[in-house]
Amino acid sequence: MSTWMGVDVGATAVKVAVVRTAYRKVQLTGLAVVELAQVGSVDEAVALASRAALGEGGVADGIATSVDGTKATVRIVGLPGSAAKQVGDVLPFELEASVPLEMEDAVFDYRIMQGLRETKGEELGVLTAISRIEDVRARIELVKAATGHEPERVGVGAFPIANMLQYAPQLTDPGTVVIADLGHVSSDILFLKAGEPVFARTIGYGTKGLPMTASKLARELRTTIASHRALRGDPPTRLVLTGGGAYVVSAEQFLGAALGIPVQAMQAPQGLEVLGVAPEVLGNVARFAKAIGLALGHAQKPLGFNLRRGPLAYERGFAWVKEKVPVLAGLGAVILVSFLFSAWAQLHAAGKEREVLEKALSNVTREVLGEETQSSLRANELLAKKTAINDDDPLPHADAFDVMVKLSEVIPPSMTHDIEELDVQKDHVIVHGIVGSIPDAQSIKTSLASERCFKDTKITRTTQVVGGDRQKYVLEFELKCPEDVKGAAKKKESSGGAAASSSAGGK
Repeated sequence: MSTWMGVDVGATAVKVAVVRTAYRKVQLTGLAVVELAQVGSVDEAVALASRAALGEGGVADGIATSVDGTKATVRIVGLPGSAAKQVGDVLPFELEASVPLEMEDAVFDYRIMQGLRETKGEELGVLTAISRIEDVRARIELVKAATGHEPERVGVGAFPIANMLQYAPQLTDPGTVVIADLGHVSSDILFLKAGEPVFARTIGYGTKGLPMTASKLARELRTTIASHRALRGDPPTRLVLTGGGAYVVSAEQFLGAALGIPVQAMQAPQGLEVLGVAPEVLGNVARFAKAIGLALGHAQKPLGFNLRRGPLAYERGFAWVKEKVPVLAGLGAVILVSFLFSAWAQLHAAGKEREVLEKALSNVTREVLGEETQSSLRANELLAKKTAINDDDPLPHADAFDVMVKLSEVIPPSMTHDIEELDVQKDHVIVHGIVGSIPDAQSIKTSLASERCFKDTKITRTTQVVGGDRQKYVLEFELKCPEDVKGAAKKKESSGGAAASSSAGGK
């Protein structure tokens, strides 16, 4: 059984949720909240809430926390469909041009949205969250200082609440559902479509200043919904309130009338076994929605982001490895035994196969070559004597395929090279290629000139690619191997021998 803890650090309070997982079973075993006004520091609040949620002597196997939406930027980036397998490599260049952050000082995570969206042809819709490394590191250090353990996951804004989808019927509407995590000074808004996050925004109004700022809060929510609609999003079917603002008096009625859609606070989770949580605490489950979602992100495939990437990637310590030594040793022993058995079986099969092949070789050499042998070397010698002929081989010793092989060998992997045309006509070869620069073409020509079968290698023409900075070149050479003129050499040798004989006879 594993124990996972979610730590939600808010502006006025720290909320902690603990879930335990066993085989196909998830249990909510602890909820705790500590108001910051009651303690001296945020570190102390996180420590107190963690101990209260875990219980006496409790230890979490993994911790998840999140950064505020105000310290992160969420963007929908459109990429060509051909970039689906290189999204992680392409995104930094796209983000650098659209967010006011230096990519060297930031970390990001992304989700590929379901389906294609058309803006400039068919493109992939990639939902991306990016934050400063220093902000994420500060949250990691805060949790580590308070609990003694680094968090394995760092979410963003209201995205962790999407992990409650399986246990919150309010979020499973087939249409678009809006989650408003109402904080004290700001609120995180998340749009879910068919259970998938599709849009998010952080607004600068929360419960601070209510009821005087209620109209401004409603206006910001309407603007956020309009922004989602501007991206061809569907109109929302309901608004679910979470966070401490979910229990503000008349919040549901006021926002429902202002937005024209049903509004209700997050209800107690269904299908999630609850143990050791007081009913009055469970009745305020909307306040713990983010903390529960963070904890559930360990127990299932998360629907949000994890900013522990790049230089902040999580690495388990030696203590975790030490705990797993018995399991790892057992697995290693099983793997070793399996390997030894597999190796013995393969060697045994290879030995049997060798006996059969040697017996077959004896029979064939006796019947065909007139001498029985089990040696492949001796069989090749006998076969060579049987098939040896005096006439020269009429086929050339190098052809178009050999030219392609040599070209692939002399072009280094670091060079960008394209071959537009390869023309091989009897003994003459013409190569039309494209390289980055003329020296690249010269290096290819020099390498080919050293080949024994390539004669008179030369570059006959170079031109610049239209609309680009690459160079086209035409390379020509004669395809003649020394063996192809063997007959002529023999004639010359025989002529020289005859002359020598005549000279000797005259003398």
